[in-house]
Amino acid sequence: MLGQIWNIVLYQPLLNILAFFVSIIPGGDVGIAVIIVTILVKAALFPLSQRSIESQAKMNLLNPELKKIKNSGASKEEQAKQTFELYKKYKTNPFSGCLLVLIQIPIIFALYYVFIRGLSFNPANLYSFVHAPATSNMNFLGVLNIAKNHIWILAILAGVSQFFQAFYMPKPALSNTDKESFQDSFSKSMNMQMRYVFPLIVAFIGYSVSGAVALYWITSNVFAIGQQIYAKKKKNLLVIQK
Repeated sequence: MLGQIWNIVLYQPLLNILAFFVSIIPGGDVGIAVIIVTILVKAALFPLSQRSIESQAKMNLLNPELKKIKNSGASKEEQAKQTFELYKKYKTNPFSGCLLVLIQIPIIFALYYVFIRGLSFNPANLYSFVHAPATSNMNFLGVLNIAKNHIWILAILAGVSQFFQAFYMPKPALSNTDKESFQDSFSKSMNMQMRYVFPLIVAFIGYSVSGAVALYWITSNVFAIGQQIYAKKKKNLLVIQK
């Protein structure tokens, strides 16, 4: 049952989208098809990811108000109520980033599954309106065989792009007091790990899995970097206009 749901919801749609683009791309370059599919996925998730970025920025601005609620001496129930009302007033969701990650993880696994099974555009797995490509070229730009793993150049690019993606993320707001709180220490630690440790993990994963998945990760990160730069410029423009 779960296998059928996986095939219907993720595997088959992804395989068919790849088949469509491979069939219309000159030379049937599968790597270019992966890039196009990644951009389409990121474009579809753009409203959600944009809200996530804006929510992170708002959380930084709301940090002083959240500290006031915490230090107000009210009961836990009252603090939770006031916190919820504050989030509702400023239309922010502290868990939006987690939701975005949870949505993307199955897509990454589905792409990995497509290639680990051996990319085969079997008509039995294609929709009636999608034709099997006449040719499919796994050598991205005629250089890298993305069906294989251990492609170090893609692994490095995945790690570097992840570093810059973390670099442009909104920075956590810290207390204005001289004494560093546990929350401040935790936020700083998480920020440091996301910037310096997680890119190494991404590079290792990118080296271990197929080049197609690493290429998806690179394209996704580059898209996210552009989106974060756009969101930052938009925020600065609004500040200037005010």
